[in-house]
This record gives sequence, C-alpha cells and structure tokens, in this order.
Amino acid sequence: AAPCCKSQEAPMKSYLVGGAVRDALLGLPPGDRDWVVVGESPESMAGKGFKPVGSDFPVFLHPQTGEEYALARTERKTAPGYKGFVFHADAGVTLEQDLARRDFTVNAIAQDEHGSLIDPFNGQRDIAARVLRHVSPAFAEDPVRILRAARFMARFAHLGFSIAPETMALMQQMVQAGEVDHLVPERVWQEIHAALRCKSPSAFLQTLRACGALKILLAEVDALYGVPQRAEYHPEIDTGRHTEMVCDMAARLASGDALIGFASLLHDLGKALTDKNDWPKHIMHETLGVPAVEAVCTRWKVPTEFRQLAVHACREHLNIHRLLELRPETVHDLIARIDAFRRPERIRQLALVCEADKRGRLGLSETEYPSGALLHRYFDTAVAVKADALDPDLKGPAIGEALRKARIAAIADIKENL
Repeated sequence: AAPCCKSQEAPMKSYLVGGAVRDALLGLPPGDRDWVVVGESPESMAGKGFKPVGSDFPVFLHPQTGEEYALARTERKTAPGYKGFVFHADAGVTLEQDLARRDFTVNAIAQDEHGSLIDPFNGQRDIAARVLRHVSPAFAEDPVRILRAARFMARFAHLGFSIAPETMALMQQMVQAGEVDHLVPERVWQEIHAALRCKSPSAFLQTLRACGALKILLAEVDALYGVPQRAEYHPEIDTGRHTEMVCDMAARLASGDALIGFASLLHDLGKALTDKNDWPKHIMHETLGVPAVEAVCTRWKVPTEFRQLAVHACREHLNIHRLLELRPETVHDLIARIDAFRRPERIRQLALVCEADKRGRLGLSETEYPSGALLHRYFDTAVAVKADALDPDLKGPAIGEALRKARIAAIADIKENL
C-alpha cells in the first residue's frame, strides 16, 4: 500500500490510565477503566464509531465496550475555583503532557497495549511507599483536589497511605489563599458522599482538618475537636475523636452506605453548643444539635433522605440508647416521630447509627448493642397491629387514637416479658 494509506490505517494509540492502573498495582479489585487517546481528533474519533459525551472537553464512548476514551489534553487556569480552566486537546498533545495535569503521582501512570507502564512522575515509587504526592505545582489551581486528597486517604488509609509533607503544605497554602471558598455545593457533597462510603472516613476528616479546610467546609464538625466528654461513657474523651471513631464504625457496620455514615458524622454536633460550664456533661445536646445538622445540609444541598435521617439520629440517639428505660407510649411516639410506620427502613438505619455511636468509643468497639435488637422487636410488634382489626364502628380521628393505644399495648407486652 502507498505510505499515505498506511498512516490512515495506523492503529489508534490508546493507554489505560488513572485509577485502574493504580488499583491493579495495589492489588485491589478493578473498577471503571479510563483511556487516553494520543494523536487523534474529535473528527477521527467519530469516524472510528466513537460516540462523543464530554461537554467541557473531548470524551468518547467506545462503540463496543462503552468505556470512556478521552483525547490527551492540557489545561490552564483562568479563574478561581474548580471550573476556571481552559482545556486544550489536539493530535499534538503527548501522553506525558496529559499525565502531567493529573492530581497525584499514583494516578499519573499509564499502561500501553502490551502491559508496559509509562510513569514519568514516579507514581510506582509512591505506591510502594504508600504516599499521596502532587504531580506538579498546578495541583494548587483546583480546590477540588483538597477534597480528593482527603477522600483518597479515606479509601487508602488502611493500606498505610499518608500525604507527602510538601503536598500537605501546598494544600494549607491553597486554603489560606481562599481557594476552598470557591467550591460549589454539588461538588463538595459528591466528595463527602464518596468519602463516607470508604473504609476510613476518619482519615477524610483528619486530612481536611490538617490543611485547615474542615473549619471552612464543616465548621460544625471542626468545632467538636477539643470538646471533652465524660470519661466513664467516652474513654476517648475528645468529641472530635469520638466522631471519627463513630464514622469508622458506621463504615464497618454498614459498608459502603453513605446514608448511615452521614447521620453518624453529624449525630453529636450539639456537643459543641452546650454550656461550657457544664462540660464534660452535654445537657440537651441532642436538641441543640438539630439546627447545626440543618445548617450543614442546607449549605451543601444534601439530599432530603440524608437530611431527614441525620436530624432523626441527632435528636433521638440518646432515646434509643435508653430504650429499655422508656415507657411504652414514649417508644411508640418515637417510632411515629421518625415516620417509621410509613418508612420501616428507618428502624434499621437508626439502629445502625446508634450502634456505631455506642461502639465508636475507645475500648468499646466489640460491645453488644441490645437497644438495636429491642428497637426492631418493638417496631415489628407495633406495626403488626392493623387498623382493620379494630372496632369497625370507629370513625375519623378515633381510628388513629385506637390504633395508637393498641400499638402501645403491644409494645407494653414485649416490655413486660423482657
């Protein structure tokens, strides 16, 4: 064939990049695979049957596998915040230039079709040393990278990862420069949500706190550090440390469930708001915390389901811990207040959050939590009482009152036989 035809038929140069390469090197199960393409244009990709999906920069879906293929690109900061970038993608951008714009060296490794690794920033060395290190000073241009660093720590802390001192110093400078103030709620929530699904959410909080971002993004949580609790109930003393332990216990009890994790994160916000003269007691902290929970949810546009469970957990966790002492009508009204007769899943959710609270304490991680099982028993008994078993002559509000009484009686039966 003529030389020109050969160049037209040259195979597309694509490389596996990012998390898929990193996780394989860490021996972790594979997730989504992302590809970078060098030497192509949007037109040539379309000609090969790839479907364009990227609005900000050229990303395409493979016609057979549906996996994402992005043209190699460079980016340049033009305005504050994470959206202030101009992207440049054309056939002349090299693989190394594309890798140079990535956040951490461990994410800036590519693999070619033969399985050979291209690693211009020593990402393999940092994987071996379990270090998160920024690729270049351009890291400082995108405040989302602070959240990503914290989320990667939540994901990889159990493997022994730490953040390179120079990267932490850069993150601190970014916070001081006000970059974090430009983060939009949707992006912040996305990263918080992802971190709460990881194995060690405590590392997310510790990382944000170490760089100064926690007091900007989650001031209500940051305020818990240094607040003392009664040692007989909380051997760990510090409320901030307790919150970290509760989040990690929630991740253990309800792996990958950010809903349980979020309610656990916010359950004790009221302890920073109690009268300091009463410390280490926290009188009424469960009520005082509710507006703080609402404030966090409003700021980051948290979905309604997450907001509702977090409010219930804040307000009711002490009641559930003391469930054995509560009168049958108080138990019934608690179940009604959390809307569990209509939303039965709330019982399991709240029981898990409260168990995480009880076991997220120094030396208490393996203790039993009988209140959880008791809450389930009380609810199952109460919900089994149906309105159609009541006096058929009852009308209007009288039906609701009779149903309440019958359910309280059923709860009382359980309580008497405990």
